Amino acid sequence: MKDPFNQSAEESGEACGILTDKPLVLIGLMGVGKTTVGRRLAKRLNLPFVDADEEIEKAADLKVAEIFDRFGEDYFRDGERRVIARLIEGPRRVIATGGGAFMNEETRELILANTTAIWLDADIDTLVKRVGRRDTRPLLRGGNTEEILGGLAAKRNPVYALAHVHVTGNDAPHDLTVDKIIEALRK
Repeated sequence: MKDPFNQSAEESGEACGILTDKPLVLIGLMGVGKTTVGRRLAKRLNLPFVDADEEIEKAADLKVAEIFDRFGEDYFRDGERRVIARLIEGPRRVIATGGGAFMNEETRELILANTTAIWLDADIDTLVKRVGRRDTRPLLRGGNTEEILGGLAAKRNPVYALAHVHVTGNDAPHDLTVDKIIEALRK
């Protein structure tokens, strides 16, 4: 494994013209592709990748849905904030967050002050298709997926708009979304 503190400019993403030395944090609604795009972006920039939800599950030894069911959303959001703070303090990397992470004021302030926040956006039809592939999303249980996602978008998109970078992927291949992110980071 490469030492992330001893990378050449080309290895750390600077060869792509990216001017930030901060962690790159992906935010956006569920199903937008934060994890898939994040993995590809990290590979392209030769940076480590971490999914905040996976780190939360490791720390709690429970799945996200189980944490919601047993302890509620407030408890989950507090743990999520602490995990994201720890990830931000580590070596420079690409971090995918859960869809609601940026809605927590403390978490949002941490992300905006210490990282480059990248809002991945997509239309509701694309999100409905993507989230329908798995039944692991606590906020979608027992409801109309399109209505729930539409409501979440109406509430969350104005907050996501505070991110440093905004990239719309819709139903485009994830590699094209990665290209758009890299182009936006060069500006």
